[in-house]
Amino acid sequence: MRRLLAPLRHDLAYHGLRGLFLAARPFSLHALRRLGGALATLAVVAARGSSRRARHQIALAFPELSPAQVGAVFRQFVRHTGELLGEVAWLWHAPPAEILARTQFSGLEHLADHLGEGGGVVLVTAHCGNWEWMNLAITAAGVPMTVAAREILDPRIDALVQRLRGRFGTQSALRGRRAGQKLVAALRAGQVIGLLIDQDIDAPGAFVEFFGQPAWTPTGAAFLAAHTGRPVVTGFAHRTEAGSMHLRFDPPVAAPPPGTDEAGLAAFTALLTARIEEQIRRFPAQWVWSHRRWRRRPGPGERVFTPAELVDR
Repeated sequence: MRRLLAPLRHDLAYHGLRGLFLAARPFSLHALRRLGGALATLAVVAARGSSRRARHQIALAFPELSPAQVGAVFRQFVRHTGELLGEVAWLWHAPPAEILARTQFSGLEHLADHLGEGGGVVLVTAHCGNWEWMNLAITAAGVPMTVAAREILDPRIDALVQRLRGRFGTQSALRGRRAGQKLVAALRAGQVIGLLIDQDIDAPGAFVEFFGQPAWTPTGAAFLAAHTGRPVVTGFAHRTEAGSMHLRFDPPVAAPPPGTDEAGLAAFTALLTARIEEQIRRFPAQWVWSHRRWRRRPGPGERVFTPAELVDR
Protein backbone atom coordinates (compact mmCIF):
# COMPACT_ATOMS: atom_id res chain seq x y z
CA MET A 1 0.00 0.00 0.00
CA ARG A 2 2.83 2.38 0.89
CA ARG A 3 4.40 1.75 -2.52
CA LEU A 4 1.12 2.47 -4.27
CA LEU A 5 0.62 5.71 -2.37
CA ALA A 6 4.17 7.03 -2.93
CA PRO A 7 3.55 8.31 -6.51
CA LEU A 8 0.38 10.06 -5.31
CA ARG A 9 2.29 11.77 -2.48
CA HIS A 10 4.99 12.86 -4.92
CA ASP A 11 2.40 14.26 -7.33
CA LEU A 12 0.65 16.17 -4.56
CA ALA A 13 3.95 17.55 -3.26
CA TYR A 14 5.14 18.64 -6.71
CA HIS A 15 1.92 20.23 -7.89
CA GLY A 16 1.31 21.83 -4.50
CA LEU A 17 4.81 23.34 -4.39
CA ARG A 18 4.73 24.48 -8.01
CA GLY A 19 1.28 25.99 -7.54
CA LEU A 20 2.40 27.83 -4.42
CA PHE A 21 5.44 29.27 -6.20
CA LEU A 22 3.38 30.44 -9.18
CA ALA A 23 0.62 31.94 -7.05
CA ALA A 24 2.98 33.70 -4.63
CA ARG A 25 4.07 36.58 -6.87
CA PRO A 26 1.34 39.11 -5.93
CA PHE A 27 1.66 38.51 -2.19
CA SER A 28 3.94 40.15 0.36
CA LEU A 29 6.48 38.26 2.41
CA HIS A 30 4.38 38.87 5.52
CA ALA A 31 1.26 37.43 3.91
CA LEU A 32 3.10 34.34 2.65
CA ARG A 33 4.57 33.71 6.08
CA ARG A 34 1.12 33.90 7.65
CA LEU A 35 -0.31 31.58 5.01
CA GLY A 36 2.53 29.09 5.49
CA GLY A 37 2.14 29.16 9.25
CA ALA A 38 -1.59 28.47 8.97
CA LEU A 39 -1.04 25.60 6.53
CA ALA A 40 1.59 24.03 8.79
CA THR A 41 -0.73 24.20 11.79
CA LEU A 42 -3.37 22.30 9.80
CA ALA A 43 -0.90 19.80 8.31
CA VAL A 44 0.52 18.80 11.69
CA VAL A 45 -2.74 16.96 12.44
CA ALA A 46 -2.04 14.56 9.55
CA ALA A 47 1.70 14.19 10.27
CA ARG A 48 1.33 12.38 13.58
CA GLY A 49 4.52 10.35 13.23
CA SER A 50 6.68 13.38 12.54
CA SER A 51 4.96 15.31 15.33
CA ARG A 52 5.70 12.59 17.88
CA ARG A 53 9.31 12.41 16.75
CA ALA A 54 9.75 16.18 16.97
CA ARG A 55 8.28 16.34 20.49
CA HIS A 56 10.44 13.40 21.60
CA GLN A 57 13.64 14.94 20.22
CA ILE A 58 12.92 18.34 21.75
CA ALA A 59 12.49 16.64 25.14
CA LEU A 60 15.68 14.62 24.56
CA ALA A 61 17.71 17.73 23.73
CA PHE A 62 16.24 19.83 26.56
CA PRO A 63 15.58 17.48 29.50
CA GLU A 64 15.14 20.49 31.79
CA LEU A 65 11.91 21.49 30.01
CA SER A 66 8.52 20.50 31.39
CA PRO A 67 6.02 18.74 29.07
CA ALA A 68 4.17 22.05 28.71
CA GLN A 69 7.39 23.83 27.70
CA VAL A 70 8.23 21.08 25.20
CA GLY A 71 4.77 21.56 23.72
CA ALA A 72 5.33 25.30 23.42
CA VAL A 73 8.64 24.80 21.56
CA PHE A 74 6.94 22.25 19.32
CA ARG A 75 4.14 24.65 18.39
CA GLN A 76 6.68 27.38 17.64
CA PHE A 77 8.60 24.88 15.49
CA VAL A 78 5.46 24.06 13.51
CA ARG A 79 4.83 27.76 12.93
CA HIS A 80 8.47 28.24 11.89
CA THR A 81 8.23 25.39 9.37
CA GLY A 82 5.20 27.00 7.76
CA GLU A 83 6.81 30.42 7.69
CA LEU A 84 9.87 28.89 6.06
CA LEU A 85 7.66 27.50 3.29
CA GLY A 86 6.10 30.92 2.79
CA GLU A 87 9.57 32.49 2.63
CA VAL A 88 10.69 29.99 -0.01
CA ALA A 89 7.66 30.92 -2.13
CA TRP A 90 8.65 34.59 -1.77
CA LEU A 91 12.29 33.87 -2.59
CA TRP A 92 11.17 32.27 -5.86
CA HIS A 93 10.27 35.72 -7.22
CA ALA A 94 12.00 38.30 -4.99
CA PRO A 95 14.68 40.42 -6.72
CA PRO A 96 18.15 40.54 -5.12
CA ALA A 97 17.68 44.07 -3.76
CA GLU A 98 14.54 43.06 -1.86
CA ILE A 99 16.22 40.01 -0.35
CA LEU A 100 19.21 42.08 0.76
CA ALA A 101 16.92 44.77 2.19
CA ARG A 102 15.39 42.13 4.49
CA THR A 103 18.71 40.51 5.44
CA GLN A 104 20.99 41.44 8.33
CA PHE A 105 24.61 40.34 7.90
CA SER A 106 27.03 39.86 10.76
CA GLY A 107 30.56 38.82 9.85
CA LEU A 108 30.13 38.51 6.07
CA GLU A 109 33.73 39.68 5.82
CA HIS A 110 34.82 36.31 7.22
CA LEU A 111 33.71 34.85 3.90
CA ALA A 112 34.63 37.72 1.60
CA ASP A 113 38.15 38.14 2.99
CA HIS A 114 39.11 34.56 2.11
CA LEU A 115 38.12 34.53 -1.55
CA GLY A 116 40.23 34.95 -4.65
CA GLU A 117 43.23 33.40 -6.32
CA GLY A 118 44.57 31.95 -3.08
CA GLY A 119 41.49 29.78 -2.66
CA GLY A 120 38.08 29.96 -1.05
CA VAL A 121 36.52 29.10 2.27
CA VAL A 122 34.47 26.20 3.62
CA LEU A 123 31.13 27.41 5.03
CA VAL A 124 29.59 24.95 7.49
CA THR A 125 25.97 25.55 8.41
CA ALA A 126 22.84 23.71 9.53
CA HIS A 127 19.11 23.57 8.94
CA CYS A 128 18.59 26.62 11.16
CA GLY A 129 16.34 29.51 10.24
CA ASN A 130 16.08 29.55 6.45
CA TRP A 131 19.22 28.10 4.88
CA GLU A 132 17.96 28.67 1.31
CA TRP A 133 17.60 32.38 2.15
CA MET A 134 21.21 32.31 3.35
CA ASN A 135 22.38 30.90 0.03
CA LEU A 136 20.51 33.47 -2.04
CA ALA A 137 21.51 36.41 0.16
CA ILE A 138 25.21 35.44 0.03
CA THR A 139 25.22 35.27 -3.76
CA ALA A 140 23.07 38.42 -4.04
CA ALA A 141 25.79 40.16 -2.00
CA GLY A 142 28.32 39.21 -4.67
CA VAL A 143 29.98 36.21 -2.99
CA PRO A 144 30.33 33.22 -5.40
CA MET A 145 29.13 29.95 -3.94
CA THR A 146 28.86 26.22 -4.62
CA VAL A 147 26.82 24.08 -2.24
CA ALA A 148 26.82 20.37 -1.50
CA ALA A 149 23.33 18.93 -1.89
CA ARG A 150 21.43 15.69 -2.07
CA GLU A 151 19.32 14.98 -5.14
CA ILE A 152 15.63 14.83 -4.27
CA LEU A 153 13.99 11.53 -5.20
CA ASP A 154 11.30 13.15 -7.36
CA PRO A 155 13.17 14.79 -10.28
CA ARG A 156 10.40 17.38 -10.76
CA ILE A 157 10.75 18.67 -7.19
CA ASP A 158 14.53 18.47 -7.49
CA ALA A 159 14.38 20.69 -10.59
CA LEU A 160 12.30 23.27 -8.70
CA VAL A 161 14.75 23.33 -5.79
CA GLN A 162 17.76 23.56 -8.11
CA ARG A 163 16.15 26.44 -9.99
CA LEU A 164 15.47 28.31 -6.74
CA ARG A 165 18.96 27.67 -5.37
CA GLY A 166 20.65 28.77 -8.58
CA ARG A 167 18.70 32.00 -9.14
CA PHE A 168 21.75 34.23 -8.59
CA GLY A 169 24.43 31.84 -9.78
CA THR A 170 24.93 29.32 -6.97
CA GLN A 171 26.20 25.98 -8.26
CA SER A 172 25.18 22.66 -6.73
CA ALA A 173 27.47 19.68 -6.22
CA LEU A 174 25.05 16.75 -5.98
CA ARG A 175 26.11 13.73 -3.96
CA GLY A 176 28.01 11.19 -5.99
CA ARG A 177 31.46 10.34 -7.24
CA ARG A 178 32.17 13.78 -8.67
CA ALA A 179 30.72 15.92 -5.88
CA GLY A 180 34.01 16.11 -4.00
CA GLN A 181 35.90 17.03 -7.18
CA LYS A 182 33.45 19.83 -7.92
CA LEU A 183 33.71 21.22 -4.39
CA VAL A 184 37.52 21.11 -4.41
CA ALA A 185 37.56 22.85 -7.81
CA ALA A 186 35.24 25.56 -6.48
CA LEU A 187 37.47 26.09 -3.44
CA ARG A 188 40.59 26.35 -5.59
CA ALA A 189 38.76 28.82 -7.83
CA GLY A 190 38.30 31.09 -4.82
CA GLN A 191 34.64 30.39 -4.03
CA VAL A 192 32.70 29.64 -0.86
CA ILE A 193 31.56 26.04 -0.64
CA GLY A 194 28.59 25.42 1.64
CA LEU A 195 27.85 22.21 3.53
CA LEU A 196 25.07 21.34 5.99
CA ILE A 197 26.33 18.77 8.48
CA ASP A 198 23.46 18.46 10.97
CA GLN A 199 21.66 15.40 9.59
CA ASP A 200 22.14 11.64 9.89
CA ILE A 201 22.77 10.73 6.24
CA ASP A 202 24.48 7.83 4.52
CA ALA A 203 27.88 9.45 4.04
CA PRO A 204 31.37 9.09 5.55
CA GLY A 205 31.13 10.33 9.10
CA ALA A 206 31.54 9.67 12.79
CA PHE A 207 29.55 9.72 16.00
CA VAL A 208 29.93 13.07 17.73
CA GLU A 209 28.27 14.48 20.80
CA PHE A 210 25.15 16.52 20.04
CA PHE A 211 22.97 17.67 22.94
CA GLY A 212 24.69 15.07 25.09
CA GLN A 213 23.78 12.21 22.72
CA PRO A 214 25.86 10.42 20.06
CA ALA A 215 24.82 11.58 16.59
CA TRP A 216 26.18 10.28 13.28
CA THR A 217 27.59 13.33 11.49
CA PRO A 218 29.19 13.74 8.04
CA THR A 219 32.91 14.51 8.17
CA GLY A 220 33.13 15.73 4.57
CA ALA A 221 33.58 19.39 5.50
CA ALA A 222 36.54 18.56 7.74
CA PHE A 223 38.05 16.36 5.02
CA LEU A 224 37.72 19.07 2.34
CA ALA A 225 39.29 21.67 4.61
CA ALA A 226 42.22 19.38 5.47
CA HIS A 227 42.67 18.34 1.83
CA THR A 228 42.79 21.92 0.52
CA GLY A 229 44.17 23.76 3.58
CA ARG A 230 41.32 26.27 3.38
CA PRO A 231 39.76 27.76 6.54
CA VAL A 232 36.30 26.87 7.85
CA VAL A 233 33.64 29.43 8.76
CA THR A 234 30.49 28.45 10.63
CA GLY A 235 27.43 30.51 9.75
CA PHE A 236 23.76 30.40 10.67
CA ALA A 237 20.43 32.01 9.81
CA HIS A 238 17.60 32.95 12.13
CA ARG A 239 14.39 34.87 11.64
CA THR A 240 14.19 37.96 13.83
CA GLU A 241 11.12 39.27 15.61
CA ALA A 242 11.10 42.19 13.16
CA GLY A 243 10.79 39.73 10.26
CA SER A 244 14.25 40.04 8.72
CA MET A 245 16.66 37.12 8.32
CA HIS A 246 19.83 37.51 10.38
CA LEU A 247 22.88 35.77 8.90
CA ARG A 248 25.79 35.46 11.33
CA PHE A 249 29.22 34.22 10.25
CA ASP A 250 31.85 33.35 12.85
CA PRO A 251 35.59 34.07 12.57
CA PRO A 252 37.38 31.40 10.54
CA VAL A 253 38.86 28.26 12.06
CA ALA A 254 42.14 26.98 10.62
CA ALA A 255 41.82 23.77 8.63
CA PRO A 256 43.04 20.49 10.10
CA PRO A 257 46.60 19.73 8.97
CA PRO A 258 47.02 17.82 5.68
CA GLY A 259 46.92 14.08 6.26
CA THR A 260 44.81 14.33 9.41
CA ASP A 261 43.50 10.86 10.27
CA GLU A 262 39.84 9.88 10.65
CA ALA A 263 39.88 10.49 14.40
CA GLY A 264 41.22 13.99 13.87
CA LEU A 265 38.56 14.75 11.27
CA ALA A 266 35.90 13.42 13.65
CA ALA A 267 37.15 15.62 16.50
CA PHE A 268 37.13 18.66 14.21
CA THR A 269 33.57 17.77 13.15
CA ALA A 270 32.62 17.59 16.84
CA LEU A 271 33.87 21.16 17.25
CA LEU A 272 31.71 22.34 14.34
CA THR A 273 28.73 20.39 15.70
CA ALA A 274 29.12 22.09 19.08
CA ARG A 275 28.68 25.44 17.31
CA ILE A 276 25.53 24.15 15.66
CA GLU A 277 24.20 23.12 19.05
CA GLU A 278 24.92 26.60 20.42
CA GLN A 279 22.86 28.13 17.61
CA ILE A 280 19.94 25.77 18.21
CA ARG A 281 20.00 26.55 21.92
CA ARG A 282 19.70 30.25 21.07
CA PHE A 283 16.73 29.69 18.75
CA PRO A 284 15.31 26.25 19.56
CA ALA A 285 12.15 26.56 17.47
CA GLN A 286 14.07 27.28 14.25
CA TRP A 287 15.65 23.87 13.66
CA VAL A 288 14.33 20.71 11.92
CA TRP A 289 13.16 18.69 14.92
CA SER A 290 11.23 16.30 12.67
CA HIS A 291 14.46 14.89 11.20
CA ARG A 292 15.62 11.61 12.80
CA ARG A 293 18.86 13.13 14.05
CA TRP A 294 19.65 10.28 16.48
CA ARG A 295 18.61 7.50 14.08
CA ARG A 296 21.77 5.45 14.49
CA ARG A 297 23.46 4.45 17.71
CA PRO A 298 27.15 3.56 18.16
CA GLY A 299 28.03 -0.08 18.43
CA PRO A 300 29.94 -1.63 21.34
CA GLY A 301 33.29 0.11 21.73
CA GLU A 302 32.58 2.64 18.96
CA ARG A 303 33.95 6.09 19.80
CA VAL A 304 31.87 9.21 20.29
CA PHE A 305 33.95 12.31 19.64
CA THR A 306 33.83 15.65 21.45
CA PRO A 307 35.61 18.98 20.82
CA ALA A 308 37.83 18.27 23.84
CA GLU A 309 39.52 15.49 21.87
CA LEU A 310 40.61 18.04 19.27
CA VAL A 311 42.25 20.16 21.97
CA ASP A 312 44.04 17.12 23.37
CA ARG A 313 45.58 16.11 20.04
